[in-house]
Amino acid sequence: MKKKMKLFMGIMAIALSMMMMSPVWADSKSACVAIGADNTEAQLKTVYGYFGINRGDVAETVVTNADEREYLGGQVSLDKIGSLALSSVYVQEKTSGGIDIETKNIDWVTEDMYKAALTTAGITNAKVIVAAYTPVSGTGALTGIYKAYEAATGTTLDEAAKTTAVDEVVVTGELKDAVGDDAVNIINSLKTEIAQTKGMSDDEIRQLIKETATKYDTTLTDDQIEEILGLVKQFNELNMDPDTFLTLLEASQKSVGFFDQIQSFFQNFSDFFTNLSSGK
Repeated sequence: MKKKMKLFMGIMAIALSMMMMSPVWADSKSACVAIGADNTEAQLKTVYGYFGINRGDVAETVVTNADEREYLGGQVSLDKIGSLALSSVYVQEKTSGGIDIETKNIDWVTEDMYKAALTTAGITNAKVIVAAYTPVSGTGALTGIYKAYEAATGTTLDEAAKTTAVDEVVVTGELKDAVGDDAVNIINSLKTEIAQTKGMSDDEIRQLIKETATKYDTTLTDDQIEEILGLVKQFNELNMDPDTFLTLLEASQKSVGFFDQIQSFFQNFSDFFTNLSSGK
């Protein structure tokens, strides 16, 4: 029994050390942090604590409020953009597994909204943490994600795709405020129909929007339908193969978060310890 206990304690020590490490994944590649320009050093210390790394561990870029307005101006209300750039992001490219999102102090854009929008922007595999030292809407973080991802990977995302992703967050967020969390499901479902909607008339798309909403026991107003119609037409114009679009969305939906994996890890070893204690 003593040998079993020593073995268990050794395994637990390894597990604890894993939790203390920087968020580096076995299939990870490059990483970058994009910090909001208006944070103080003390605030950035808090944010880096959320990232689980020390400042200087990875490359860093800066996002200003002007940068945020470049993408959000005219699409997001000023009260959600604000006049300061406070949200910061950690982005780490992965070789597989889709998009994994965590948020800290983000109170309007949900993790599912980020995940869906980033697939639209063309981001395939990435670990993303969006954080602020105090609660913020999170809309400005999209700009930081774009900058950090491009810096980490050395690639340039399509401008039309990035703009469409911003519009997707706005339309989905406003719909969520009105009808609840199924807003993301409605938009994602319509994204899976891009192969068909590219050849549809506006009236046919409107009908599809109504039918999709009905699947989620949701009734949309005429204004909401028109907003979604505009978004679907933007999806149709993206230079992306429908099958690729669907593959990205499915991979993103299947991804498992870091803390979910840690929770599963400890649950497995809790069961292991129980078996040891019972002599199994």
